[in-house]
Amino acid sequence: MPWANGRGQTVEMWREDRDGALLWRLSRAAVVADGEFSLFPGLDRNLTVIDGPGFDLVGPGRLAARLLQPVEFAGDVPIRAEGVVAPCEDFNVMVRRGALRAEVKVMRAGRVIGAVFALGPVVVGGVQLASYDLVLADEPVEFDGLAVVVQVSAP
Repeated sequence: MPWANGRGQTVEMWREDRDGALLWRLSRAAVVADGEFSLFPGLDRNLTVIDGPGFDLVGPGRLAARLLQPVEFAGDVPIRAEGVVAPCEDFNVMVRRGALRAEVKVMRAGRVIGAVFALGPVVVGGVQLASYDLVLADEPVEFDGLAVVVQVSAP
């Protein structure tokens, strides 16, 4: 799907709406050049660079978006990518502010409830996943392998 600002493409992996509005979404996208991020009023965002050297997110402040280091920012604050020296792939989480909260971690193994996005071969609850596979677990599940883990909960 095209970015809201028209400057790129997003692969939407999971989306849940409530009352006709986005409640939460998991996606991935490529950042290939410096430029403005799309605005998403009322949403909180989290971005994790999953491939490439990373870049800076510049708005009211400066956030370092580096490989496998999740960063949080408000979706309704103008922000731009700066310092993109090579294409980067990122994993994105958006949640409706006030309705949900997302906790994003990069983990190698553990017991989790929530989304597990595989960054390589991962075994989740005895099931083998490949790179960029996503599984949602609504009860505790063991996993082994490098993954971005997202837990979405009410505040």
